[in-house]
Amino acid sequence: MVEPVNLSNIREDTVWAVVASLGRTTRIAEIFSNRVAALADQAWREQQVQAYAGFLRNSRQPTPRYTVRPIKRAEVPRPWKPLPALGFLHGKLI
Repeated sequence: MVEPVNLSNIREDTVWAVVASLGRTTRIAEIFSNRVAALADQAWREQQVQAYAGFLRNSRQPTPRYTVRPIKRAEVPRPWKPLPALGFLHGKLI
């Protein structure tokens, strides 16, 4: 589900993050300069999770949830690297 965002509050130092959540743990999966690209990446990641849904159920692995939210550039951790969409299959989501 997509949350409404007041675009007038978004400043130039803001980027759009696709955030992966697994239980109480969250991690920035990818960063985009615009919301449309972030929503497209979120949809692609969710499609990848759906493609492996049977495998995840059989191996009793929790499925990650992906959301899109604006964040300030300063909030991005310095050692951050993009998260592979299927990185959770190796047990290394977070």
